[in-house]
Amino acid sequence: MAAPLAKDSPRIAALALGPGFGAARKDAKERLERMGLPGRRDEYWRYTDPAALNVDDAPKASVYDPGDEAPLFDRVDRVRVVFVDGVFDAAASDDLAMAGVEIRRLADAPDLSWANGLYGTLEAAGQSPVARPFAALNTAAAGDGVLIRVTDRAAKPVHLIYVHKSEASDPILHHCVKVEPGAEMTLLESGPAGARFNKVLEIDVAEGGRFHHVRVQGRDHERRAVTHIFARVAAGALFKSFTLTANGVLTRNECVIDILGDDAVAHVAGAALGDGATGDFHHDDTVFVTHAAERCESRQVFKKVLKHGAVGVFQGKILVKPGAQKTDGYQISQSLLLDDDSQFLAKPELEIYADDVKCSHGSTTGAIDETALFYLRSRGVTREDAVALLVLSFLADAIDEIEDEGLKDEIVARLEAWLSRHRG
Repeated sequence: MAAPLAKDSPRIAALALGPGFGAARKDAKERLERMGLPGRRDEYWRYTDPAALNVDDAPKASVYDPGDEAPLFDRVDRVRVVFVDGVFDAAASDDLAMAGVEIRRLADAPDLSWANGLYGTLEAAGQSPVARPFAALNTAAAGDGVLIRVTDRAAKPVHLIYVHKSEASDPILHHCVKVEPGAEMTLLESGPAGARFNKVLEIDVAEGGRFHHVRVQGRDHERRAVTHIFARVAAGALFKSFTLTANGVLTRNECVIDILGDDAVAHVAGAALGDGATGDFHHDDTVFVTHAAERCESRQVFKKVLKHGAVGVFQGKILVKPGAQKTDGYQISQSLLLDDDSQFLAKPELEIYADDVKCSHGSTTGAIDETALFYLRSRGVTREDAVALLVLSFLADAIDEIEDEGLKDEIVARLEAWLSRHRG
């Protein structure tokens, strides 16, 4: 439970409900008032200090200048949806019309029947057995976002671009995606969004549907972010999500996946790179996957590369409910520490109530393989280049969770650029 003082937080007392979705927002605020904001005494916040997320006003963050760095996914034919400090920018966005996909702005379309049945629903279900106060805060207060309904195979990806312009911006965005039976889409996300960013993404993948998600968090060194993905996966459906994180004072990514239909597949993966020499870096992945059907597969693959005092956290759980026979659940969290100053904290969990399953988890922390490093250097590769090659090899398992080769190449290029900037 949250510490008592957190329940009296001025941030809760001053919370104003966002537009539309009145019942869902009211319920979310009541949930938040009961649970309070988290403190370090909360089990799932013991490794991450939520103080900067609890305060009423966002700590200021300088706007990062990317210089001549090309915009992410610029070579991908996509529909761009731009938010500047949490507000939809129609002028910077593309035409949202696309065959097989309906895209509406949350602030303009709160009365869509399918959206009313989804907004806040998965977030509310995801509050048990672990309380997620910042997700409830988001459902109550989010001022903007997108509502996406996929009825066929989308012709191109939808790209949500988050632009940070104000040093004190504190955006709260909420997105809902409904993938109808047999439909398929790819959702891309990139950009720092604001000084402090709270985002919820609710995804409902119906029978036979396919949902692909590739997200890049980076650029701003002083960014603070707490994000949540809530996914519901039906029979024969596929859900895949990959996140690349670089830079940022504090990032907490939570992912809650409910596998509810037989023969469904759900994969969630992440790669994080932190260099404390450019500012504090604390990165936390917290994942909860529930198997409630037969013959389903889940994978959690998380890799972190840390140096100069950077801190990485992984908390992952696989819950197999009674009757969820033939479950195949896999979880791996690994860190590569490039010096003696960094830290990786891991809490892997399995909870199984079925007897015909294949579930495994593992967590490792280590340094660069000196034998492999010597081999590369003995063949004329400089130490910096050899380290970069070994880092890319270490991250490969997570990156391979991206199915689209073009998107995978884009991620690898960004990793190489980051490694080049942080040599030594």
